[in-house]
Amino acid sequence: MRKNIINFIVTIILAYLLSLVMPWWSVMIASIATALFIPLKKSAVFFIPLLAILLFWFVYSYLLSSGNDFTLAKRIAVLLPLGGNPYVLMLVTGIIGGLAAGISAIFGKQLSLVLNHKKQL
Repeated sequence: MRKNIINFIVTIILAYLLSLVMPWWSVMIASIATALFIPLKKSAVFFIPLLAILLFWFVYSYLLSSGNDFTLAKRIAVLLPLGGNPYVLMLVTGIIGGLAAGISAIFGKQLSLVLNHKKQL
């Protein structure tokens, strides 16, 4: 349980720091790095980074959109079949980022298993 919380927090912090200087896929690098250095077990490898980036992107998009009274988010939500609801758009954004991070974390876990196997040889 403790590793889950540490991985969650480190993933959010690393994703934020990388997003300052890199494009959107920096969350994938953050989840690969945390999966390499803070190993998780079973389905937590996928779900902890998914939830971390979902929360991070939802909060980040909310903070960015609230600065202009959700004007752009409302317009994009009208273009997509979301009924013009900017909060649903933020949730969809978080889910997409979370899925990318979760799949990347699985890759990071598999990479750590390969690297550990090569050390034993």
